[in-house]
Amino acid sequence: MIRSVLAGAMAALLWTGAAVAQLEIEIRGAGANQLPIGVYPFAGEAGLPTAISPVVAADLQRSGRFRLVDTGNPSPLPVDGSGLNFADWRTRGADALVVGSAGAQSADRYQVRFRLFDVTRQEQIAGLQLDPRAAQLRTAAHRIADEIYLKLTGDRGVFSTRIAYVVKQGRRFELQVADADGFGAVPVLISNEPILSPVWSPDGTRLAYVSMQNKKPVVYVQRLDVTRQQVLANFRGSNSAPAWAPDGQHLAVVLTRDGGSHLYAINADGSNLRRLTYSDAIETEPAYSADGQWIYFTSDRGGSPQIYRMPAAGGDAQRVTFEGSYNVSPRPSPDGNILVYVARDSGGRFHVTALDLASRQTQTLTDTTLDESPSFAPNGKMLLYATEIAGRGTLAAVSVDGRIRQRLSLQAADVREPAWGPFIP
Repeated sequence: MIRSVLAGAMAALLWTGAAVAQLEIEIRGAGANQLPIGVYPFAGEAGLPTAISPVVAADLQRSGRFRLVDTGNPSPLPVDGSGLNFADWRTRGADALVVGSAGAQSADRYQVRFRLFDVTRQEQIAGLQLDPRAAQLRTAAHRIADEIYLKLTGDRGVFSTRIAYVVKQGRRFELQVADADGFGAVPVLISNEPILSPVWSPDGTRLAYVSMQNKKPVVYVQRLDVTRQQVLANFRGSNSAPAWAPDGQHLAVVLTRDGGSHLYAINADGSNLRRLTYSDAIETEPAYSADGQWIYFTSDRGGSPQIYRMPAAGGDAQRVTFEGSYNVSPRPSPDGNILVYVARDSGGRFHVTALDLASRQTQTLTDTTLDESPSFAPNGKMLLYATEIAGRGTLAAVSVDGRIRQRLSLQAADVREPAWGPFIP
């Protein structure tokens, strides 16, 4: 039932500077009422190490919320949009246009500017100037895409966020962190033994995860700017399934130190352990609600795996899922309105499922069949999850309405255990 209760032998940790392949993203669907938008080549970007406009266009298209209007490979326009023929673009069906410029300020510093125009009103509706270094040009492009997404949808964009996931190739396991579009992957941990359950701290500076390097499951916390691990939970038996509280000061973990599988809370420095559940059931996979008031978790106390919730400080648990005989891996949405989890259907297939907590209506979101480890984007609009296709682990993403689907894969490797990071301040 529950993969976070682990056993197995461990080997020594290996730190290397190995090159990391990029995740390939395949878009397999689109949202309703896509907004048509044109993205002009930015003036001056041909001389940059990384061109800006292709990254912006790819971000917008990948979201499923926009339809790119062919610009016909025109000559770049001035960043103020002078020379734009709005009537022509209305004829082409574009509702919005993006123009920009980029150029070097010094040996390793660039200036990037963009403007977003409303075609119907023939006016500028957004603009931004950034001064990135060469290594930050893709980040600058993601920030521009975020600004466009916010202005045109009213929702905060997640193109500047990061994702974490585990890659298995042969006997080698790597915990990697990459940009949300799969570029810039960096290994955080490399081991000859399994790595599981990575989860981001609310401020995005640390990852908690389970490693088997000490011949047993141990929970670690690691800052992303260092290679040194901090032991969070290494008690007798299994230590697994870390979940950060929204305040970033403590976590929930699953321990078997007292017999059985129970939920505990522990400070982020490993102090002040306190037990939260006391039933005789297997209880695991905790996840805090965004307001920090509740912990959702998986338990078989009713005879089959189902989702429950209890006050974050402990107390009486309430059953949340009633439809189906196998529901695991709860993840509440950032706005607290939706709970997603993995449900097994009557045919033995596992799908990511959404439960509207107010109406109690459920919706199967995925068309894959061996799904696990769902993780919300910080704006609550998309979900990243792991699945298996043709016998190989891969990542996939789906919108909360099920319309937009993506597949993220690596050549000749299994990819699992995804976690979508928070907004970057």
